[in-house]
Amino acid sequence: MSNPVFFTAAGTLDGLGPGDRFVLDGAEARHAVTVKRLEVGEAVDIADGAGKRLTGTVTASGQGSLEVLASDVLEERRPMVRLVLVQALAKGDRDELAVETATELGIDAVVPWQAERSIVRWKGERAAKALAKWQSVATAAAKQARRAWIPEVRAAVDGSGLAAAVAAADLAIILHEDAKRPLRDVLEKWQDQLSGGDPGAGREVLLIVGPEGGISPREVTKLSDVGAVTALLGHHVLRSSTAGPAAVVLASDILGRW
Repeated sequence: MSNPVFFTAAGTLDGLGPGDRFVLDGAEARHAVTVKRLEVGEAVDIADGAGKRLTGTVTASGQGSLEVLASDVLEERRPMVRLVLVQALAKGDRDELAVETATELGIDAVVPWQAERSIVRWKGERAAKALAKWQSVATAAAKQARRAWIPEVRAAVDGSGLAAAVAAADLAIILHEDAKRPLRDVLEKWQDQLSGGDPGAGREVLLIVGPEGGISPREVTKLSDVGAVTALLGHHVLRSSTAGPAAVVLASDILGRW
């Protein structure tokens, strides 16, 4: 069984190695001690959310702290191709469900998108709270999946903002039920067009998912004009909460992330 994972701030594990001791404090330590009831001698992982993971055993625990003796400290590299889920805002917390599941499956970043047909609207104070909630969902899902990386939740975008992101991306794919080309074909052709079929490091692929009412024709045209391509995910129409995670699974396999 995998060790439980608790997060610390990025950079706090720097310079540590086997035999060093690390003290976890704050909310994560309280959760480890009072909820998980970790005791001396139990194995645990501490991750900084930016790829570094300390594996060790508990040597002391208090009401607000957990001391861990490191047996190993590893740095998990980012995938060569990073997957970014552009998730349209959706009602009934379906957008948050998409973020949660995609995080468990390995998404690298999430972008909230205020699509034309999104029923939910992020405005003013609500926008800040909603963005914080998405980040909380991603963090909790990363912990559940025992990840060392917490996906980045980027600032929300409207149509113009998304068009700019598409123009800057290495590949941007609109998941659309009327598309003619399967997602597999789009990804495989993109790989073949790159040198030696190697996607190279640092590239990003945007997976764009619309709201309950779908992406409007005007949005498809605008995004296509700046480089996006449409792709068919499958024979059935998926919910807004399902399409993104399904695409993450297929893309992770094709691009050699799994």
